[in-house]
Amino acid sequence: MTLVSMTGFADAQGAGAGLRWRWEVKSVNGRSLDLRLRMPTGFDSVEPAARMLAAERFRRGSIQATLTLEMTEGARAMRIDAGALASAVRIAQEVALETGLAPARVDGLLALKGVIVQDDPSLIDDVGRAARDAGLLESLAGAFDALVRARRNEGAKLGALLESEIDEIERLTGEASLLAAQQLPQMRQRLKAQLDELIGTNKVPEERLAQEAALLALRADVREELDRLVAHVQEARALLASGDAVGRRIDFLAQEFNREANTLCSKSADIALTQVGLALKAAIDRFREQAQNVE
Repeated sequence: MTLVSMTGFADAQGAGAGLRWRWEVKSVNGRSLDLRLRMPTGFDSVEPAARMLAAERFRRGSIQATLTLEMTEGARAMRIDAGALASAVRIAQEVALETGLAPARVDGLLALKGVIVQDDPSLIDDVGRAARDAGLLESLAGAFDALVRARRNEGAKLGALLESEIDEIERLTGEASLLAAQQLPQMRQRLKAQLDELIGTNKVPEERLAQEAALLALRADVREELDRLVAHVQEARALLASGDAVGRRIDFLAQEFNREANTLCSKSADIALTQVGLALKAAIDRFREQAQNVE
């Protein structure tokens, strides 16, 4: 199965109740599922159902759904607010009496703000609101379904990147194993050379030299770390192959990878092994960066 990313974008359109609308949904990384709805005033009734639609499709991610509206031509009903017009006529008559100016003309009164109003499509009865909300939620479900597909497509690319980094971690772990096996004889030779330089012609007993070399080798033993790295590589491949929502587990595994690489570098008594350890840390950082996008 394919991994699912937490990043994606989709949209969907619809119309009804004298409106045309468009949903835009976008998703980015998130520790849990967080849906943020941006809607005009008067449309809060769709929020509970919208959250249910999201919970049915997504497990993690910060998702923002934005609703934009436009009235259709047939819905642009204009009417005269009788109360506002009556108030305007009364005020105009009072001004004419007090000032002696000519009374206001009808076109001037109608031009006053609030005298002619456009019906608000959000102000509808319960039946109309239910039908409108059903249409909005149907469109939102379509947008969410498109977002699911977008996140899966992104997840397929993400899976290939993660597999590549796992291959690199495995290669570097194998290289580190070969170098670690060579540490003991190299450490013995370095120790003997250093002692010969310090004590001159006095020969160090082989038994004493072996004891000191063994102590150094014990402190520099990285076999346990290498065994754990091999096990983590196997676990990472199993998680990627499962196709489940494994983002949290992969992120935790990346932390374990990093812990073993840090210990390997700190124990290393060889420059070449240290360099491999640093390259391993870089590959693990790239792996973790990509893993944080997985649902």
